[in-house]
Amino acid sequence: MKNNSDLFYTCSLIEFIGREQKLKRSEVVRYMGAGVIGRIYSYADVFHCEPIAKTADDFITDLNIPKGTFDNVAACRYNIPDYWTIGEVYERLIEDVCGDGAENIIDRLTEVYTSWIDDAISDYNTDFYYQSREYIFVCYQEGAVCA
Repeated sequence: MKNNSDLFYTCSLIEFIGREQKLKRSEVVRYMGAGVIGRIYSYADVFHCEPIAKTADDFITDLNIPKGTFDNVAACRYNIPDYWTIGEVYERLIEDVCGDGAENIIDRLTEVYTSWIDDAISDYNTDFYYQSREYIFVCYQEGAVCA
């Protein structure tokens, strides 16, 4: 399973909501829950017809996702990657974790976002998020950024 556009959209929306609400992406995933994330994934082709800001606002409002204080965008001292770029990093990692099968993709998404790697990918002052997908996957498997 490579280049899963529904997964790409789902991850990009999570990133967008995290930036809007100033929450760690793991917190966004917890607020949304597997059911909502599964719905987004299943209907990504429909949701993506609307501007992502509107779709994000609808979910923020409907789920009462609160504002937090995590602002990795403001803390970034360099070029800020856009939410599509970070969505792609998560998409690729989740694809690699799933392997050839897409079964339990929402469970794998939740595992990835709620693991240690959320902090590593969200630190835009490091070069981690733009490393190769293979390197990021190996780090994820090892449980730490590899030297």
